[in-house]
Amino acid sequence: MGFLRGKTVIVTGGGRAVLSDGRCGSIGYGIATAYAKEGANIVITGRNVQKLLDAKEELERLYGIQVLTVQADVNAGADNETVVQNVVQQTIDTFGRIDVLINNAQASASGVTLADHTTEQFDLALYSGLYATFYYMKACYPHLAKTKGTVINFASGAGLFGNYGQCAYAAAKEGVRGLTRVAATEWGKDGINVNIICPLAWTSQLEKFEQAYPEAFKANVKMPPMGHYGDAEKEIGRVCVQLASPDFKFMTGETITLEGGLGQRP
Repeated sequence: MGFLRGKTVIVTGGGRAVLSDGRCGSIGYGIATAYAKEGANIVITGRNVQKLLDAKEELERLYGIQVLTVQADVNAGADNETVVQNVVQQTIDTFGRIDVLINNAQASASGVTLADHTTEQFDLALYSGLYATFYYMKACYPHLAKTKGTVINFASGAGLFGNYGQCAYAAAKEGVRGLTRVAATEWGKDGINVNIICPLAWTSQLEKFEQAYPEAFKANVKMPPMGHYGDAEKEIGRVCVQLASPDFKFMTGETITLEGGLGQRP
């Protein structure tokens, strides 16, 4: 293990969230954990400073790697290019390179129907997801070109299947999916590997969605054939690690769906 030692990965939305039973309930933190086990330097961003500090403390203590935390919130009222450039500049100042960019952060008002959706709720999803992905990809591009790096973005079955009550979330995720395919086409010549994952993992956000909107949850979230929801580290994080391997450079532009440990490339 440790084939990523000396390399640097940025994970947006990487704070540590906890499920009601005490287990980690954050895809971003699961990804960060998988990379930490391979020896990578980790940069995690998010809105909640305490969640970032909790993640930093645990990752550094358990895996002996260095973690940089940067509070960052891409939203409709912010100077977002400056917000993102600050993350990138701190990363370069601290580690000197960027090898992997993982655009995981996303907020939304899931459960609210299209007719009832407000502009503010729509902006929340688009800025935190689609715009954030756009700004981070632009800012990281020259650094990723130098390292022949990897971009991993996140979409969702909500966009693929048109889930009830998730209009803004679905729109943001489908935008990210299109953006990813364009980047794969344009950046392949630079040796940058660009892929997108559509995961289904049991997270604190999904747990809260079930509690707040039980009917929408029942209509949208189906138990995968394997009989369990994906594990944030072992089934989502490990795929992200694999996509950063030189062996997967030929797969640029693929959409990978993960449901209960089953991976498909539609």
